[in-house]
Amino acid sequence: MLETSLQAAMNARIIGSGSETMVLAHGFGADQSVWDKIVPYLTQHYLVVVFDWTFSGAVKDPNLFDPLKYSSYDAFANDLIALMDELDFKSSVFVGHSMSGMIGCIASIKRPELFNRLILVGASPRYINIDDYEGGFEGTVIDSILSNIESDFENWTSSFASLVVDNKDPLSVENFEKCLKRMNHEFALPLAKTGFGCDERDVLDKVTTPCTIIQTTNDIVVPDSVAYYMQGKIKGKSTVEIIKTDGHFPQLTAHLQFLDVLGGVLGFDF
Repeated sequence: MLETSLQAAMNARIIGSGSETMVLAHGFGADQSVWDKIVPYLTQHYLVVVFDWTFSGAVKDPNLFDPLKYSSYDAFANDLIALMDELDFKSSVFVGHSMSGMIGCIASIKRPELFNRLILVGASPRYINIDDYEGGFEGTVIDSILSNIESDFENWTSSFASLVVDNKDPLSVENFEKCLKRMNHEFALPLAKTGFGCDERDVLDKVTTPCTIIQTTNDIVVPDSVAYYMQGKIKGKSTVEIIKTDGHFPQLTAHLQFLDVLGGVLGFDF
């Protein structure tokens, strides 16, 4: 019964047709709505599953997210594997945005037969600079972000949304802000600690599934040096695709360019 309830609990929906399967996984503070602009194109060629991670405000049961259990990406990877097993998805294309990129990498190491390609969108194995590694943030900046989440969650959601989503698309900024505000604020701080504090660099050279790393030209969350770092470390064949747009959400703010990249990688004309 538990496995059946996982699909329902995570609001998993299967859309489309065809023999090939695709999994779309959102990132921190979001929900499956971040894929709404591209799903109608993808379902022309794939059986697509969208879902909400248990921290999402779209998930009805707040007891499903245990901050201690989900203090590393490993537990998320196990949920992803369990969901794919339940849906009988094998050899799938996995599209992981932000923190879900590394979650997909970890899942692919545990169960490589579930994945035939990883598409990592704005992904990063580590956000904090260290030695000669440029993650994009000094530790003091991350501390400040965490402090703001803890002390003034409402205002933080507004400022964070306008920072990470391209301001030239105000509707997308507003939609992501609504997602953030729906999230239980008691989940936001431990989840931010897990994400911004992660160091999954050692995972990369165990990833054998072919990878496409998608990066925008100006992402305040992930500098493009991280994309090339990942490409150099991933064991499987990997390529970097740059989308000429601002922000951390190309699937929202540059969805046609995003589809062009996916089409080129997957051999379809969307």
